[in-house]
Amino acid sequence: MSFWTKYNQTTKLHNSYVCIGLDSELSKIPECLKDEDNPIWTFNREIIDATKNRAAAYKLNYAFYISAGKKGIKALEKSISHIPSYIPVILDVKIGDISNTMEQYGKAFFEYLDADAITVNPLMGDDVFTPLLRFSDRMLFVLVLTSNPSSTDYLGKDGLYKTIAKNVSKKDHKNFGAVVGATNVKEFKTIRSLMPKNIFLIPGVGAQGGNVAEIVQNASFSKSEPRFLVNSSRAIIFASSEKDFASEALNATEDLKDKINQNLFV
Repeated sequence: MSFWTKYNQTTKLHNSYVCIGLDSELSKIPECLKDEDNPIWTFNREIIDATKNRAAAYKLNYAFYISAGKKGIKALEKSISHIPSYIPVILDVKIGDISNTMEQYGKAFFEYLDADAITVNPLMGDDVFTPLLRFSDRMLFVLVLTSNPSSTDYLGKDGLYKTIAKNVSKKDHKNFGAVVGATNVKEFKTIRSLMPKNIFLIPGVGAQGGNVAEIVQNASFSKSEPRFLVNSSRAIIFASSEKDFASEALNATEDLKDKINQNLFV
């Protein structure tokens, strides 16, 4: 199935727009797992098993896996394979390079790791996208305006994010989404007006302080079809550092799911 199909089916099946960020930093893994042969894989497996009936998607940040070496890459491979096949998997890589390099990235992320979507840096222009278009069932989440404070240094400066949004909106919305940080409340309506059909991947809820009510109010395509994924990483997966880490991750997922839905249906 394509990312677009998986997204639409899973959000309806689970009545959820929560994307769980598996930013599984080895130093933050609960002590009870530290003696495991591959603590990151064991941690992810338990989180996935606990939350798989509530998640709309999972996002795995590549940096936390390659930084752990061979075991980290193995944990990444096994985690992606362990996620139920109907739930979309986003690999957060934020890559953007010349065409022949992007071709290799496409093979790595879409063919070898079998991700349903990746995050993409568009600053080198359409050369970044063109080699990936042959993966017609996948999604490219383009960085439009990120949640970190210094995003205004470049993306927010002189309206660059608006230029990116306008250009991406001209492409097929079933293949192109947008990364829009939850901390950019003032810009959400503008970006949604420029990209009415695209799915927004919205990081920055939880540890970075994004407000759920404001996101739902300003980022939705419509109440019945909001076309967004609200990503939370640390606030879910590290909700507890004890043996109950998986059940507490489920509780945090359900809490975010309920907050989103309550604001969608007011």
